[in-house]
Amino acid sequence: MKEGLRFVRFFMVLSSISPLFILWAIRGPCISTNNCVISEQYFIIFCIFMFIIPNLFLGYRIFVAWKLNEKREIAVGRAEDHRDHLLVYLFTMLLPFYFADLSTWRSLSATLIALAFIIFLFWHLNLHYMNIIFAVFGYRVFTVYPPEENNLFSGRMAFVIITKRVNLFQGERLIVYRISNTVYLEENK
Repeated sequence: MKEGLRFVRFFMVLSSISPLFILWAIRGPCISTNNCVISEQYFIIFCIFMFIIPNLFLGYRIFVAWKLNEKREIAVGRAEDHRDHLLVYLFTMLLPFYFADLSTWRSLSATLIALAFIIFLFWHLNLHYMNIIFAVFGYRVFTVYPPEENNLFSGRMAFVIITKRVNLFQGERLIVYRISNTVYLEENK
């Protein structure tokens, strides 16, 4: 199944990396304030913008899914918890980029290109559900495979479910809102 809602996915990827911009705004663009190629004032405004806009868009998408009643019932065949993905996310992306020194055009260019690679990988590998903000609000992320029996998709279509549940069990049926074609947010009761 081809992942649709490209615009939504793009903003979900940007919201996934948005905590990096808060860290950058706190640290500033350069380790040394001498000879910095970016004005600190503009850098902080940019970082705040890159934190707020993608997360507002994600919140808006969730609101639209709720408002348009974009519900679906999903049966759980097998579920995999992805808490470990958050650790990988933190150590492979946030920490290395936090220490990036943006004091020269060369280092700024290298950092922006590396960030573009990360955005591309999140996009290409459908990792747009990786968002620390979900964890902050107590949500967990599961990949859910439908049951094998009586399934038109033969268990091949996996979906990402964002839920406050600690576990998902085989045979459970979940009512979820569609955030993207493969990412769903469970309806809170």
